[in-house]
Amino acid sequence: MFSNKCKSKARLDGKTAIVTGSNTGIGKVTAKEFYRLGAKVILACRDVKKAEQAVSEITAEVQGDGLGQLIIEELDLASFASIKRCAKSILQKETKIHLLVNNAGVMTCPKGKTQDGFETQFGINHLGHFLFTLLLLPRIRSSAPARIVIVSSLAHVFGSIDFKDINHDKSYSPAIAYSQSKLANVLFSKELSRKLEGDETNEKFKYLILRTGVHVYSLHPGIVRTELTRTLDQVYFPGMWFLGRIFLYPWVKNPKQGAQTTLYCSIDEKTEAETGLYYSDCKVKEPSSLARDPELAKKLWETSIEMVGLKDYDVFNCSGDVIPDPLKDV
Repeated sequence: MFSNKCKSKARLDGKTAIVTGSNTGIGKVTAKEFYRLGAKVILACRDVKKAEQAVSEITAEVQGDGLGQLIIEELDLASFASIKRCAKSILQKETKIHLLVNNAGVMTCPKGKTQDGFETQFGINHLGHFLFTLLLLPRIRSSAPARIVIVSSLAHVFGSIDFKDINHDKSYSPAIAYSQSKLANVLFSKELSRKLEGDETNEKFKYLILRTGVHVYSLHPGIVRTELTRTLDQVYFPGMWFLGRIFLYPWVKNPKQGAQTTLYCSIDEKTEAETGLYYSDCKVKEPSSLARDPELAKKLWETSIEMVGLKDYDVFNCSGDVIPDPLKDV
């Protein structure tokens, strides 16, 4: 029920795509479809063995002509060191990056911290992808036209950004922390698209809109039956997800259905001229009022830049042909 399908006939021959968390769920479906459409697909995953199994399954299931390539890169979004290693490895091997899908994530997990000391959900779902995207952005810009797709959630409507306790040290609720991280995803998409477009009131930056050619999207995939819900029983009570599936059955999607909006934002011709918008079921939807707050988006950007240690990194004026300064000593 309520599951539209990406109907694009576009192909990705000669394109390079990166999909985080693509060894399972909607990420795996996304990687599989990109491969079928002829792209070189980089599966950026924390568990390399599971990624290898996913590659074996994809290549066994998808046969025929015009297929792409499948490449595995290790990426642990809970570790800035791992993110930097992965980004540098990709930049050393790939001259172009046409498509980045920030798909990986965790949901309503027990209280914990990333390797760099940030609340797990905010650290992985937002900060990890924020850092990864900005390290790759100069190469993405030089590969234009290009797209950056950020998988968020409808849960963002329940979220707010608590800058005074962004790591939820004082009080931790798995659901509130998750909603904050998903709101951060939408705000990141909004602010990144604004910065890539430039100031439309300035004639100089109007020209930059044409030169940038990088479009950014955020989306709600739906309530999807994936491993993302694996911690619900642990956080709440045994059988929580089973009961949830019973009550939500008419709306629960399988991974193939859940990947359709990601594919729509990634390849559909209709979205080619759109940027900074939020999508659900292959349609533009209005996000929450906080997600539309430009000042909140700017403040989160500035805070995130400091948290990931990129304060001295001029990402929008860095050449896409070289390894960025933050990665030179990695």
